[in-house]
This record gives sequence, structure tokens and C-alpha cells, in this order.
Amino acid sequence: MKEKTPLTARSPQEAEANSPGRQAAALAAALLAALLVNVAMPGLESWRGHWWLLPFCLWPLFMAIQIAPRRAGWAGFVFGLAAWLGQLSWVTIVLGRYGGLPSWLSWIVLLLLAVYMALYNALFCRLLLALHRLWADFRPARAAMLALWAPPVVWTGLDALRGQLFTGFPWMDLGYGLFRVPLLLTPADLGGHHLLTFTLVLVNSLLALLPVVLRRSGLKALCAPTASALCLLVVLAGYSGMRQKETRAEIEAAQRASIGLVQANIEQDLKWNPAFKEETVTRYLGLSAGLAKDNDLDLLIWPESALPFYPQDDPLASRVAGFAARGPMLLTGAPFYRVTETLEGRVVQYFNGALLIGPNARVAGTYAKQHLVPFGEYIPLKRLLFFLKPLAETIGDFTPGRHSGPLAAPTPDGRELRPGVLVCYESVFPKIARNSTAQGANCLANLTNDAWYGRSSAPVQSLAMAVLRAVENRRSLVRAANTGISGLIDPLGRITGETGLFTEMAVADSLPLMHSVSVFTKVGHAFGLCCALLILPLLLPVLLRRLGQRAARRQFCMPARTGRP
Repeated sequence: MKEKTPLTARSPQEAEANSPGRQAAALAAALLAALLVNVAMPGLESWRGHWWLLPFCLWPLFMAIQIAPRRAGWAGFVFGLAAWLGQLSWVTIVLGRYGGLPSWLSWIVLLLLAVYMALYNALFCRLLLALHRLWADFRPARAAMLALWAPPVVWTGLDALRGQLFTGFPWMDLGYGLFRVPLLLTPADLGGHHLLTFTLVLVNSLLALLPVVLRRSGLKALCAPTASALCLLVVLAGYSGMRQKETRAEIEAAQRASIGLVQANIEQDLKWNPAFKEETVTRYLGLSAGLAKDNDLDLLIWPESALPFYPQDDPLASRVAGFAARGPMLLTGAPFYRVTETLEGRVVQYFNGALLIGPNARVAGTYAKQHLVPFGEYIPLKRLLFFLKPLAETIGDFTPGRHSGPLAAPTPDGRELRPGVLVCYESVFPKIARNSTAQGANCLANLTNDAWYGRSSAPVQSLAMAVLRAVENRRSLVRAANTGISGLIDPLGRITGETGLFTEMAVADSLPLMHSVSVFTKVGHAFGLCCALLILPLLLPVLLRRLGQRAARRQFCMPARTGRP
């Protein structure tokens, strides 16, 4: 009877890992995986992404580790570099066209950012290789089980860390690629978008594992891991069906509010031009008046920095307040400042935020953006990054806000809208929307200015991440963007009133005001962090083995004692 080889035992292929042919094949497989990821994820306005590729797109990367184990880290790095250069190509538009940097420098910044992001992918592949070698002596069934579940744990954990380290950049994790498929988004109200990513990587892992286990260990070793993966998929599918039905019933029974948004399409080159600010206000008021005439609005939302001036000082603010006094309450993006008297003198702080203007033409509430955009609203490490001085002169320097609670917008008939505000980049961070919901927000408002991105993939990607904030917290979300893409999103992730890029539009819809609290809002937001913490016990045996091998080598190489004092 033929003896079966452990799943992760060193194979003849691994012994030949230095072969140039195998290295080239591994890198080609990594590039193929990157291509599939870029095709699967949403891109330009006309490219909505082939989401059905997501359960298969990482399979070539897993094969690359098998083909050339000694080049696993390089394969992961090449994959990440190619994938992130595609996903983040909009950086050159932001920094070069609108940020004032030379074109060559904006491309260098893009490359450096892609390199940083690719390091997580390289670490993922290197950790998998180390774990596979550790499990070489395990029984085939146990090794197969660990080999199946380790990739989604490690991948999701690294995604969570990337969202925290160095102020965090949790841009377009794999789970966001499903944003056009509401039925598949429902589990996000359990574990957030990280749970969607975990599930996608699990399916990729299973497909990559099947041929390897069959070849090395036989069909019997496949039974337990396959059954466990299918069990999770069936549970999530059942939950999706049940939760969709329950949420639809909640939506039907919930109080509703008529909310409108205005997309005035003010080009970034003109937005902060003092000679154009009156035209900007006129355009917003004209679109708003037409929308309010056709709809009995409870709340009207304008985008980030819709008022391109400080309302405390500019007479144009009275025109905006006069409109709010005659019509619905207005939530508008605007910069503002606060002056504080200290022992050292007057301190002036500038904020990028939102103002809620009530029927009495007074400001009923303010929100200051908490998570500022590095190199977009402030320059970190200014002394070290002195070469970015032109960018600093363009963007100014804002102070982060600290309040995350919702604003109060009561309606004349006694209903109370409590919108949780997300300004621009804040829709990328689940924590801010989750904190606002936990403090009583019954809807979410994302005010943004995506004109910086031009006609790139970033507006669609930003919309995708905003959709997940609605589903995670089971709240309606209104996304008002200066140049698009704007839209109204219900708690199931269904988008209505979606606008195109660089068009003038004003849309409204009746949205449910939900009060139920999702598992994600309570505890599920910790799912990604739990995956990150699980990496440590997975790696502990690897570290102990390495330390033992190093101690043995030192003992073996220690010179013999001669007996002399």
C-alpha cells in the first residue's frame, strides 16, 4: 500500500525552488492573481467589477506558494504591488493634478504607498509558508484543517492591522467588492466587511487546497475541512435569508423621513476660487429649491465643503440660512473655526465639518471631522517630509474633531432625525459610523467632495465602502458628493438615486429611520481584531521551533572546555 505524504511535507518541487523556471512561474501566478483582483473589484465609473471572480481570484497566489515556496514572500509582494497600483492609481490625480506636486513626484508617492500595502501581502504569504512547514509532521486531516482556516484568519487579521497602523488605511478590502450584491452583504451586520473578506478568502483557500490534498493525502483527509467550510457557508446563507426577511419587515414598520441630496458639480479648480463662491451658493440654492418644491423634505443634505468659506465671516451665509428658514432643515459641509482663550493667548482651531441649520435660520448643531486625511488635510511629520511643502500650502491644516454623536434634527410632526455624520474619508473607517450608531444615530449622512479624484476608480470605491457602513449598522445612509457619486442607501445596502460623475443632480427618497442595534454595532466590530490576535497563537510554535533550532546550533558550535582556569 502506498504511503501517504503529509499535506505540508517538503516535496521535490520545494527542493527545486531555486529553479529559475519555477520562480518565473510563481511570479506569473502572482501577477495573474493581481489581474483577477483588479478585474473583480470596482474601478472606473463604467467598470463596476466582476464580483463573481472574488471567490477564485486568490487561487493563483496560493499556487505560487506551492510552486516556489522559497519565493513565497516575493510572490506575495509582486501580487500586492500589482494589485494596489491598479486600485490606488487615483493617487496621482489627487497629488499631481489638484495637489500641486510635480507629476513624477506623485508617481513616486503612489509607488511608495503601493509598496507599503504590498508588504502586508508579502507577510501573508511568508506566514503561510512558515505555518505549512510547522504542520509537516501533523496527521494529514489535521494539517488540512489548519491549512484551510489559517489563510482567512491571517489575511483578515492583517487587513485589520492595516486599518489601524500609522493612522490606518483600510482601503478596499476584498469584502467591499460585493457591494452591488445586497443578498451577499447581509452577514456584514454580524462581523462587518471583515467577515465578508474572511469568507471570500476561505473559499479561495478551499479551492486551492482540494488538488493538493487529493494528490498528497487522499480523499479522506479532505472530508473534515471541506465539511467545516461548507457548514460556515450554509450558516451564513441561512442567516442572510432570515435577516433579509426580518429587515424588510422592520423597514416596512419603521418611521420614514424624506431626505434629499444635492450634487452641484463644482469643479475642484473653481471650488475655492473667491470669485466663484457666490456662483457656488447660487447653484446649490437653485437645485435645492427645485427639489424642495417637488418633495416634502424633512432634511436636505449638501456635500462636504459645499460652502467654500467660513460661515462665521461671510455674508453669503445669510442666503443659506434664509433658505433653511423657509424650507427643510439643511445639513451642509463647511469649514469653521473656534477661538479659545488660554493663558498663553488666543488659540484659533480650524475644522473641516458640517453644520445643521434649522428653521429658525440658526445653527442647530455642528460636527467636526475626526479622522483627517494624511497629506490631504494635514501633513504628518512636516519636518521630515519637507518636500511636500507645496501640498501643505494647497490643503491647509485642520484640527481633528472629537465628538462622534449624532446631530438632532426634529421634524414639525414630532419625528426626530438623528443623523450620524461621516465627512469624506471617514466612511472608510467602520469605527466612526459604529460609534455614532451606538450613540443613537437612526440614519447616517456621508458628506464628501470627490472632485479631487477626477474620473478615476476612487468615487466608485468610496461608494462601495459607504454601502458597507449602512449594512453593518443596519441604518439608511445618504451619500452627498460634490461631483459624484451620490446616492441613497437603505439598511440592506440597496442603492437608490445613484448619480453619475460630474453631473448636476438633486434627488430625494423616503428612507426608514431604524432603531434596532446590529451584532456588529454591539460586538461584531471586533471580528477583524480577533483574527489579528489569532495570528499570534498560530505563530507561537513557529517561533519556539526557530528559537530551539538556534539554541541547538549555538550549543553544537560551542568550543570544548580545556580544563584550564
